[in-house]
Amino acid sequence: MDNSSRSRKTGSPPVSKEELDQIVARARQARQERMKGYREQCLRIHPWVCARCGRQFTPKNLYQLTVHHKDHNHDNNPPDGSNWELLCVYCHDHEHGRDLDDTSPDSGIDLEEHAPSITHSPFAGLSDLIKKKSSE
Repeated sequence: MDNSSRSRKTGSPPVSKEELDQIVARARQARQERMKGYREQCLRIHPWVCARCGRQFTPKNLYQLTVHHKDHNHDNNPPDGSNWELLCVYCHDHEHGRDLDDTSPDSGIDLEEHAPSITHSPFAGLSDLIKKKSSE
């Protein structure tokens, strides 16, 4: 069954490929406008300095400066910029990587669920080898 013959809901008419393409294009454009809007606004409000490492930026390397949402909610964009801070790409990656590094019991992350199981034990036969070598 191809996508054009599927319905969105029971009783709804099927969506044509052209309609679907238009919906996706409008959604992408709206997202670009939203992103451009708060990035441009943040760059007007805040100095072009990474809030973590203090690296300064110029128009030439401004693309390396990212807008970080302090509360991690990309839809929370107050016009005063209180939920934004400018971070260089390295500090921004580090900020979001901290969530992955938090493995404390209170973090709510189940390491068993997220980590692949380890089946290889590189030192499994080491004791036997040492004994064998020392007896020779």
